[in-house]
Amino acid sequence: MRIVIVGGVAAGMSAASRARRFNPDAQIVVFERGEQISYGACGLPYVIGREVEDFDRLIARTPEQMRGRGIGVRLRHDVTGVDAQAATITVTDRTTGQSCTEPYDRLLIATGVSPVRPDWAVTPLGGVHVLRDIPDGEALDASVRGAKRACIVGGGYIGLELAEALRARGLSVVLLEKGPEVAGRMLDPDYQRRVRAELERHGVDVRCGVTVQGLTGKERVSGVQTDHGLVRADLVVVAVGVKPNVGLAKAAGARLGRTGAVAVNARQETSMPGVFSAGDNTESVHRVMRRRVHIPLGLTANRMGRIAGVNMAGGDARFPGVVGTGIFKAFDLGVARTGLTQAEADALGLNAVSVDVSSTDHAGYHRTSRPIHVRLTAEKGSGRLLGAQLIGENHLSVKRVDVVAALLGQRATAQDLFDADLAYAPPFSGVWDVLLVAADRLHKLV
Repeated sequence: MRIVIVGGVAAGMSAASRARRFNPDAQIVVFERGEQISYGACGLPYVIGREVEDFDRLIARTPEQMRGRGIGVRLRHDVTGVDAQAATITVTDRTTGQSCTEPYDRLLIATGVSPVRPDWAVTPLGGVHVLRDIPDGEALDASVRGAKRACIVGGGYIGLELAEALRARGLSVVLLEKGPEVAGRMLDPDYQRRVRAELERHGVDVRCGVTVQGLTGKERVSGVQTDHGLVRADLVVVAVGVKPNVGLAKAAGARLGRTGAVAVNARQETSMPGVFSAGDNTESVHRVMRRRVHIPLGLTANRMGRIAGVNMAGGDARFPGVVGTGIFKAFDLGVARTGLTQAEADALGLNAVSVDVSSTDHAGYHRTSRPIHVRLTAEKGSGRLLGAQLIGENHLSVKRVDVVAALLGQRATAQDLFDADLAYAPPFSGVWDVLLVAADRLHKLV
């Protein structure tokens, strides 16, 4: 069996590794258009901020290591076409420019996402960056060394993490967000405002409700023109979102979903026989909403890749879906969410209610205790848990979101969470764990 994988980062290499373990006799070849495989793109802002030593620290496996495990890796190879009827792909060697066809028995398309570049961001000006892969990070890092004033456009995960990173490098930072608040797609409005206050407390100039109209400068950017005036900057980061790389799959005949990402079944199979898709270019089922979503996150990509790897190698595995769990750090705050926010539940027409509990992450009398805020959301009538949001001054404390995330996929209720036998010790939990308090109050409302 010849398994061909297009894309060598999270989903692609997870699939290759799992296929190798499941079928030691399979021939596995990975084509990667870049120069690195198997690296943690989520760590890029932390290299910029010098919390991680260098970009090499983000690489989990080298091509040599994978080849030693019997997995062929071809770097700087761009797959430009798929002939599903002939079961072949067309590959161009980006070093030599030569093209050839390669056969497959099973094919995985794991082409990831690309940063969205609005028209105003398509520019020859130096100092204008996106951040998606290691080359992007290296280019941004080089620009930071000569910069004094940064402007970040976009208040999502990348924008928020880079605000802290660039402040740590000594730059003044203006963060522009088109929406009414930062973290707009992640949290309810009052929790968004907590994040904004933390950014401002650390010297980030946050400006919401602002639309970017263009850039100024000659050879290097000198400012960002907005509908509220000019923001002077010699470094601009465009972080307004990502789009799935579906060109290869679409041209080959694979069906796309309503999200715009590649549609697959629970086995990660596309609409074309023998062709699979996994990772950030692929949609999944949201286990709370019961509908297709596109939520491009590293852990989800890895999980999808493992499922695809088993099935391509002759096994039978199913991807259960996602619940929308995410976490990030904003200076001294840890921020996490899972499932649905109250605003998302309202938009879906659900009869939902939320409770808020503010407490401490450890026993209040313990010297390490810090404030934590929790919002739990549930459906009235059924009591079904819908989601949680956590903000804590000890950023590790918000990992308690995982307790709720684990229950959401089981259609658990607020009572189920209250009945959970959670660990307690003064250095780790409040006098009565904050999640249990919130669950108890929520159960009484639903």
